[in-house]
Amino acid sequence: MTAGTAATAGTANAAGAESAAGTRTPPLRELLARFGVVPVVAVSSADEGLRLGEALLRGGLPVVEITFRTDAAAAAIRAVAAELPELVVGAGTLLGEASVDAAVDAGAAFGVAPGLRPPVAERAAALGLPFAPGIATPSELELGLSLGLDFFKLFPAEPIGGLRLIDALAGPYPSAGFMPTGGIRPELLADYLARPSVAACGGTWIAPTALIAAGDFDEIRQRTAASVARIGAIRETHRKEHRNGA
Repeated sequence: MTAGTAATAGTANAAGAESAAGTRTPPLRELLARFGVVPVVAVSSADEGLRLGEALLRGGLPVVEITFRTDAAAAAIRAVAAELPELVVGAGTLLGEASVDAAVDAGAAFGVAPGLRPPVAERAAALGLPFAPGIATPSELELGLSLGLDFFKLFPAEPIGGLRLIDALAGPYPSAGFMPTGGIRPELLADYLARPSVAACGGTWIAPTALIAAGDFDEIRQRTAASVARIGAIRETHRKEHRNGA
């Protein structure tokens, strides 16, 4: 299957997608923009995934990216998708076609990868999985655009230039959207979300592996609630600036 064929197939299957090739990913961009931040997590069991999901929901953030960095990822995604349907669960670290298959089989709502490999993007498109591959350079971005994609994980965001890179890419690639991930701290959210091309930021600060392993889900709930409040304040500031013509 060629890249163009795969992109078209994915467009036909993805929920809410438009009819033309290359418009498969805007629904994912719009979906993640509702939240502003996406917790990126690794869990060691399905039960751990459920407890984490419950903590996120109690904190007011119904989205999570469970990474395929552990053997429990698929089981955790399956459990969360089945038992916490109000939580939008994505699959991260999709490094090969087999992991895309596993994510779809488990019921993932979207997929994310740290890099861009055409066979992985093509497989996601063929299965109708909204997918955000990672990019770090203009050449990788152009490759993604040629595959019919226009929403990307900018990774690792802070080490490769962060806001300066996003600003530099905005001129030649105005249609591209991003979920910066990697080194993002809560105090950077306002600046990132002020960029029109940024739908949401991915991060580990809400539910770091150490807190999950320690079973400190109340602390995760508190961090979640704090992040939701921060996003709300940022958006209210943006609305006021827009009304005032700033």
